[in-house]
Amino acid sequence: MPLVLKPFRALIIGSSGTIGAAFMDLLETSPDCEVVYGLNRQSANPIDYQDLGTIESAAASLTQEGPFQLIINTIGVLHSEHWMPEKKLDDLNTEQLQMLMQINAIGPGLTIKHFSKLLDPAGSVMATLSAKVGSIEDNRLGGWFSYRASKAALNMLIKTASIEFSRTKPNTALVALHPGTVNSRLSKPFKGEQIGRPPLEAAADMLKILLSLNKEDSGSFISYSGERLPW
Repeated sequence: MPLVLKPFRALIIGSSGTIGAAFMDLLETSPDCEVVYGLNRQSANPIDYQDLGTIESAAASLTQEGPFQLIINTIGVLHSEHWMPEKKLDDLNTEQLQMLMQINAIGPGLTIKHFSKLLDPAGSVMATLSAKVGSIEDNRLGGWFSYRASKAALNMLIKTASIEFSRTKPNTALVALHPGTVNSRLSKPFKGEQIGRPPLEAAADMLKILLSLNKEDSGSFISYSGERLPW
């Protein structure tokens, strides 16, 4: 039986990004969603992974609004105006590696710590956007050192937390979610506009998967299509 029953209360973390905004649009018009809250760097109670202290305070600000049956974290970074994914080992540098680790792994890990307290113990799903290139087993092309490493670290945090949740939150599924290539600022330099999907379509694909999860799915690395990906 699915963990998220209808109607449900939802929270989107990173609601100003391309995928986060698509989730907001989708849920705001869904008859199955009672209410959806969005958090981002400009929200009333901001969350900013370059200021990790905002994570706990943002979670605390929503204590009275919960519990939530669905929490989706869409925050992540692949490149910036200063650097692109590394093509070779000689491109590896401290600033890029530290920044991606902080935004793609440390921030989401602390988000699981603090925001999981807002989950409905009777039945809930918490998903964090990861990436297939974070799979160690699936890595056949190399390159993209910082991004791959940060997503692999994120996946380990999710898997480890899910083991604890099996004891402390047995009715919660904690998962890593691969969105595929979506037309966004993140994917634009990599032909995302040619090979990607519209954000609303991608969000609908992912939401369908999340609303079908049961407790046995916790600790999984799942694609938008429902495929289980190797760690």
